[in-house]
Amino acid sequence: MTTALPAPVSATAVRRPPAPRLQLVGDRPPAVPAGGIGGGRVGYLVFLPADVDPVAVMTAHGIRPEIHPLDTRTLRAPAPAPAAPHPAPVRPDDAVRIDGARRLAEVDGRELDLTYLEFDLLAHLVAHPYTVHRRDALISDIWGYGHIGDGRTVDVHVARLRRKLGPAHRGRISTVRRVGYKYVPDHQ
Repeated sequence: MTTALPAPVSATAVRRPPAPRLQLVGDRPPAVPAGGIGGGRVGYLVFLPADVDPVAVMTAHGIRPEIHPLDTRTLRAPAPAPAAPHPAPVRPDDAVRIDGARRLAEVDGRELDLTYLEFDLLAHLVAHPYTVHRRDALISDIWGYGHIGDGRTVDVHVARLRRKLGPAHRGRISTVRRVGYKYVPDHQ
């Protein structure tokens, strides 16, 4: 018994035409909303190679480009950012020391066993004494992103830090009710 084999297909017969690299959409205005007023505009962002003229591409597709030259006389320089207030000079805190290069925290000469985030939180608070830090600001500054959850994460880490600082120094991290926390170096 013999079986017929399919004829070999040439590479040119299988080749498909290249997909268009640019497709313009929205060449007509959107439908008028049910009870609304028509005439709305829709804008599209189209990326083109640097050597392609966008006006020629739009004209080739039957779209009338709207060109608005930039009037440099109406441009205004951006307003200068307000100067950050200079914090009052802070005397060094002898009890709590932070060595950022070695990621080492000491209290009264005793090295603290801190997790990565506990160290970052304590270092941040010690670097900005007397400054009230909101919980959400601490989340973005220490955790580095908008944390999904609530400020209880900060509360748990502060409670652990206070426990590790010990009874003599736990009051240095002061709670500002309904706001956040601040570090007070000379708290007794």
